[in-house]
Amino acid sequence: MTLTGPEKAVLMLLSLDESTAAPIVSEMDGVDLRKLREVAALMRAIPASSLDDVYSEFVMRGEELVAVPHGGVSYLRRLAANALGETRSEEIFVDAPQSGMEKLSRAAPSSVAAVLENEHPQVVAAVLSQLEAGRAARVFETLNPEMQMAVLQRLGMMSEVPAGLLETVASALSTELPPPEAEAAISVDGVARAAALVRKLGKDTAAEMLVRLTDENGELANLVRQAMFTFEDLKGVDKRALRTLLKEVQTDRLVLALKTASDPLKQHVFNSMSTRAADLVRDDLEALGSVRLADVEAAQREIVELALMLESNGSITLWSDSDDMV
Repeated sequence: MTLTGPEKAVLMLLSLDESTAAPIVSEMDGVDLRKLREVAALMRAIPASSLDDVYSEFVMRGEELVAVPHGGVSYLRRLAANALGETRSEEIFVDAPQSGMEKLSRAAPSSVAAVLENEHPQVVAAVLSQLEAGRAARVFETLNPEMQMAVLQRLGMMSEVPAGLLETVASALSTELPPPEAEAAISVDGVARAAALVRKLGKDTAAEMLVRLTDENGELANLVRQAMFTFEDLKGVDKRALRTLLKEVQTDRLVLALKTASDPLKQHVFNSMSTRAADLVRDDLEALGSVRLADVEAAQREIVELALMLESNGSITLWSDSDDMV
């Protein structure tokens, strides 16, 4: 996950003891603190490994610090109060209402759609990138077909969005986009978010959207397809479909792909094979020495791409009985 500059700053500040962070905050002006406030209000879960990267970049001590922010905006506000005084802190933070994205995340999808119906597709994509995938899909379904395609393309290609813009749209205060150079930004894995959204649309709708996306942007459609289905997802494929897939996979590639697979996936694969074939794969897997992770991931991707090809021509199905892809 690639973090933006403001996200790195917030993550580092929220991980420091107050006595350490306060002098840093005291050196910041109101504009910078407002940017950090916007980002802190929108930040979600951050991988613990990201903190190591941040500390390395800022040459900070890592072992004594934690990877979980201490309360987001409230903690940042307390730091500002200690460093700048309550009066100046109030000037910066008191005008901050409850996060607009927090309001949207709890609102009915139909209400969210009503706010977004006249917005630019880029704005809609930015908002959907911050909603839970199921809720985003419900909002997405209310859009007209032309808007849906425009939004899906922009979402898939998104890497970051202006934090202030999100709050503006979420609060339905303005359709004007703020100057990008004046905005803090938060990171977005657009392909992953687009894939999660499509998975929640249901089989028929998702298939239609992917076909249309392929016509509009084949490269992006391929990335979204790959992100929708991972090697681990094979544990949810029924045995008959998995047998069909395994017949097309070379044994050495399967063994390599299973090197980092979870035990449930390995067991599901073995249960879908004959006893003799499963024993041979187990023996080969045990005898397999050290291999490069890149080689394992390449073998897994080959099998996933083969599964997607078989699904596309109707040989197998990768969908469960529910609305979600397995």
